[in-house]
Amino acid sequence: MDKVAIIIPARYGSKRLQGKPLLKLGNKTIVQHVYENAAASRLADLVIVATDDRRIYEAVKSFGGECTMTPKGIKSGSDRIAYVAKDIDSDLVMNLQGDEPFLTSSVFDRGLEIALSSRDIPVVTLAAKIRTMDELDNPNNVKVVVDKHGYALYFSRFPIPFVRDNQGKLVKKINGHYRHIGIYIFRRRVLLEFVRMKQSALEKMERLEQLRLLENGYRIMVAVTGNPPAGIDTAEDLKRARALLMKKRKAL
Repeated sequence: MDKVAIIIPARYGSKRLQGKPLLKLGNKTIVQHVYENAAASRLADLVIVATDDRRIYEAVKSFGGECTMTPKGIKSGSDRIAYVAKDIDSDLVMNLQGDEPFLTSSVFDRGLEIALSSRDIPVVTLAAKIRTMDELDNPNNVKVVVDKHGYALYFSRFPIPFVRDNQGKLVKKINGHYRHIGIYIFRRRVLLEFVRMKQSALEKMERLEQLRLLENGYRIMVAVTGNPPAGIDTAEDLKRARALLMKKRKAL
């Protein structure tokens, strides 16, 4: 079977939430929640945090995790995981965002199963059905449209597909709209090709790097899964995540 590495890019200098990986969610940091979810995968052979900050490196080491330092000047999460992936023995590389503490292995193992099923699939990502108008209208929730074979047609911050008729009915029943979950499972060679490509025009407009793959002719398989809570981008997201964790613990 192909070897699978999960690499978690974790950057300290987030513009919207400084030091995000080290902020506490319950009695653990956000990065520890993400790492432990990754380590619970049935299919991963290796889990590594990739960071440019010594504080994150020390925190990961303190709870027994694997961590690699990367240069400060790396532009994106994909570039950061590629920096690590070029030196490891792995056929598949999963980019698991370091701000997704509620993405459990039961969710992303579905994507790994699809990626492992065929070496002809260059990239796999995840999506969930959108259920509310707030989700649909929020530009931080990236939308994806999928073809009948399960491959992505387009990703956008705009509510796509646009429903021209019966707009009023859309409020009561949302059909065919999917929220992208920002996990990418690359064939290692595709990842290394991807980070050598120039930024594409659509990518620059939408600020979505997966559009670079589509514009260069790569197909992205989309695995539809359950609807986990969105990741943590802002202080408001962190407040919501803490409330959600408390609610889950009270339910136990």
